[in-house]
Amino acid sequence: MNTKHLSVAVLLAAASVSSVNAQKKTYIQTLAEPNHWVDSVFNKLSKRQKIAQMFFVRALTNSTKAYEDSVANVIKKERVGGLVFFQGGPGRQTILTNKYQKLARVPLLVTSDGEWGLGMRLDSTISYPYQMTLGAIQNKELIYKMGLEVARDYRRIGMHMNLAPDADVNNNAKNPVINYRSFGENKYNVASKAGAYMKGMQDGGLMVSLKHFPGHGDTDVDSHYDLPQLNFTKARLDSLEIYPFRELIKEGASGVMIAHMNIPALDNTPHMPSTLSKPIVTGVLKEELGFKGIIISDAMEMKGVIKYFKDGEADVMAVIAGNDILELSQNSERAIKLVRKAVRSGRISMERIDESVKKILMAKYWVGLNRKDTLNEHHVAADVNRPESIALVQELANAAVTMLRGAAVLPQLDKGKRTVIISVGSAEVTTFQKELGAYYQNSVFYTLDKSANANDIAKVSRELAMFEQVIIGVHDTRSRPGNGMVLSADLKMFLKDMSQKNALLAVFANPYNLAQWPGLENSKALLVAYQKEDFMQKAAAAAFKNELKPTGKLPVTVNAFFKSGDGQ
Repeated sequence: MNTKHLSVAVLLAAASVSSVNAQKKTYIQTLAEPNHWVDSVFNKLSKRQKIAQMFFVRALTNSTKAYEDSVANVIKKERVGGLVFFQGGPGRQTILTNKYQKLARVPLLVTSDGEWGLGMRLDSTISYPYQMTLGAIQNKELIYKMGLEVARDYRRIGMHMNLAPDADVNNNAKNPVINYRSFGENKYNVASKAGAYMKGMQDGGLMVSLKHFPGHGDTDVDSHYDLPQLNFTKARLDSLEIYPFRELIKEGASGVMIAHMNIPALDNTPHMPSTLSKPIVTGVLKEELGFKGIIISDAMEMKGVIKYFKDGEADVMAVIAGNDILELSQNSERAIKLVRKAVRSGRISMERIDESVKKILMAKYWVGLNRKDTLNEHHVAADVNRPESIALVQELANAAVTMLRGAAVLPQLDKGKRTVIISVGSAEVTTFQKELGAYYQNSVFYTLDKSANANDIAKVSRELAMFEQVIIGVHDTRSRPGNGMVLSADLKMFLKDMSQKNALLAVFANPYNLAQWPGLENSKALLVAYQKEDFMQKAAAAAFKNELKPTGKLPVTVNAFFKSGDGQ
């Protein structure tokens, strides 16, 4: 197909998506309308069954048969409202979802965390770039397209809600839990990119959940293990942390997830997590911001919420606070009983329960669960690894790579000159080296593992005089690109020395790591590629082969030399 025909096909496909979406009301719009299916299901539920609709339990496909059966028993016995899938594979999950849906009297709303797509949780699926990488991209239309593709993947395996995007403004470089999961430190950039991702998913028929309200970006405590405290004024929270949430609520966000954080300026009750705070969930989110969509708690088993509110009290308080969905209660059977008891005692009104249940049922209607359907269990892996999705991953990577130094230097590189390509941090020859080696045919590879000592480095350094061009890739080989990438002291000195000697560097790591490598600000050329994956290495290599002009902008400030918005 020639380029002209291809562009016409793309335009027609986009027009087709737009026309479908134009005809379908948003979830928020449907909430304002009467709905026969919602009413008929609602009216058949007992009080206990209504309460059970608010609880979503954990499901896995890489665990034991006994675990699978235990979830099946919970669905049959407790009649919970939905599932949150974690580890496993797409084919296995499709089969298990069919089994679980057959057991449910009211169809289950199925969710998972997919900030970078199905690959965040499932094997044999596509992982899109992390949100910090996406934060560098200047064309948000690409991120909208990613949202559409993620929605297609989710719907193919029977999921209806993505617990994403992350709308946190990461303005604390030491944040141990958000960090690379955020689009960056600039609230406008975060709102713009999160909005594009959100709209793509919703236009693809997927419910979303902006997280972690009112903003988890400026914490240095992980709420999985303890209760973080945000000691900021309400004015600061309104102007910064809450900004992306406010903007995306205006743009029709279908869901918001509440963080487990103690925020005295919004609720001064000692040790009160925001999840359990009525002044925050109802007062700020529902009343001040006017949010009418689904409110989902962060996992109710996390230490940040159960440390001070034990034995199911957290579940009761979360309902009182205004949450619609409580995910991953420590014990859903106990929680349902305790909420029922709180209703009988007058601590919780049935009106409070009914409001949430109607929103949950409307979500089920909006995603099509009013129609009985069985998922196709064949060709699942192929259907969630589509060529166009794989091509989009590379397109996103190409748009993200960020030139911090030496943009004018790259065109001067000569493919015929003697070139050495060094991998730092990896013991194996990397994709970056192989890609460049095929282009710079008069080239040699060296690798220096992250623990390389002075002797290892000296062996390489002795050879460098014979080369006219030196290209170095710095690789973080850890599974997640956080801060604190470890390189030996000798390697750090080597990088500093090579930066002064006209080496060209590409960094496949979280940009915050640049702060621990002094001297890189003096490098002849410095490109940031954010993460270790092959698609980022191919994008960086394309820049060093002059096949790609880097257009990314740094989404966070690293130090005085490398600031948010930098990029040549």
